[in-house]
Amino acid sequence: MKTLYTDMNIHFTIDDASFQALNIVFERFTRTIPSHSHGNGCYEIHYIPYGKGKLKANRQYYDIHPNTLFVTGPHIDHAQTPLLSDPMQEYCVYFKIRPSAHPKNPSPVLDAFLSTPFWIGRDTQGIHGLMRQLFDELKNRYTGYQTQAELLLSQLIIYTIRNYEQCKISQTSFPKNKVKDTESVIIEEYFLYEYSSLSLSTLAQRLNLSPRQTQRLLTEFYGKSFQEKKTEAKMSAAAILLADTERSITSVSEELGYSSAEHFSSAFRGYYHMSPREYRKQAPAGQEYFVPGDPFRSNA
Repeated sequence: MKTLYTDMNIHFTIDDASFQALNIVFERFTRTIPSHSHGNGCYEIHYIPYGKGKLKANRQYYDIHPNTLFVTGPHIDHAQTPLLSDPMQEYCVYFKIRPSAHPKNPSPVLDAFLSTPFWIGRDTQGIHGLMRQLFDELKNRYTGYQTQAELLLSQLIIYTIRNYEQCKISQTSFPKNKVKDTESVIIEEYFLYEYSSLSLSTLAQRLNLSPRQTQRLLTEFYGKSFQEKKTEAKMSAAAILLADTERSITSVSEELGYSSAEHFSSAFRGYYHMSPREYRKQAPAGQEYFVPGDPFRSNA
């Protein structure tokens, strides 16, 4: 029983290094694999989901049981012998790695992997499930399977490192976003969560912009002015709040930040072309009612 993929040119990068998966195989061993080693930059990751056997690596012997993971890197002499009464089954991925000659940044992942030419132990990261998913993708070739395979192989490298580092806490972190990079998030969360007290000056402060620059930004992002976005946010919230028939129209207007129920009703009628009471009558019990022309109406 053997499933072998050697004809797929699978490349991916981790930090500044290029990884190429040259051989991806699953097989049930019924014979001994004689001693051999890999050349510079070549590594095999072996995972044993079932069965038993022996591994000889660098003149030492190791018992192989289900859920054994081992890595054999450059110049590591290794041989495998199955237990004939319960022969081991193995997933194996053969990588060729080309580190960048001029790396831009330190790479804890790459450094950890390349500095460990041999390791054996019990998997604690769920590699069996990852391998099964990888082979399923390569077999069925669903849309995007090439990208998915590259992602799964990247995960395999990381999971392998986490096994022999015992999930050491990383000393690196994501850089913080600059306000410029998150303008759309700031704007959308502001209108989504603070609809009762929206003001152009407050939003401008959040964005570190002037009110005039904020207006231009809203027009650029959404094609709408601040006032249009404000009205849209309040009216969308109003439709949802009115669906709760236990709430009075006065309490809805207060939550939306209107000075009076009359002011709210006037704004609501101008937007939906009906009063809040008329809107509530037309809505099915416990559901928001959508009217023609409502920018939030369902298309279902």
